[in-house]
Amino acid sequence: MPREPSAEEGAAVHASGITRTVRRADLKAVGEVRRDLRELMRHRCRADAAEVAELLITELVTNALVHTDQGAEVSATFAAGRLRVEVRDYAARRPRPHVPSADDGTHGRGLVLVQSLADAWGVDALALALGGGKVVWFELHGAWEAGPA
Repeated sequence: MPREPSAEEGAAVHASGITRTVRRADLKAVGEVRRDLRELMRHRCRADAAEVAELLITELVTNALVHTDQGAEVSATFAAGRLRVEVRDYAARRPRPHVPSADDGTHGRGLVLVQSLADAWGVDALALALGGGKVVWFELHGAWEAGPA
């Protein structure tokens, strides 16, 4: 079955953030989301903070696409001295960080990375009235402070 194209029409990059709809199983869109975030952070964030943000958004969006049967809604905003990234999916199952075994290759490390590198992170279950599912989010504080990269 051919892959649907990513939802470019559902993407918006503006001065204070990005919003984007990612279709089910559209792993190509992961790179597009990362590129949108890079553009948002360019010229206003430390290089190390931008690299961490790109890694973490990649992990959350990939998890939403690989572990659910629907797409995801992605947002990233600058507010109150922090970068906040949210990835909403439509599965009620709460993700749990776990350390995979040595023979597990590179799979299963995403939430451990988020837990280790983000200043804050969490999972918010959504009410059925809002369509159900959950939002997995992370924050980086002081991402745009002056300083060495």
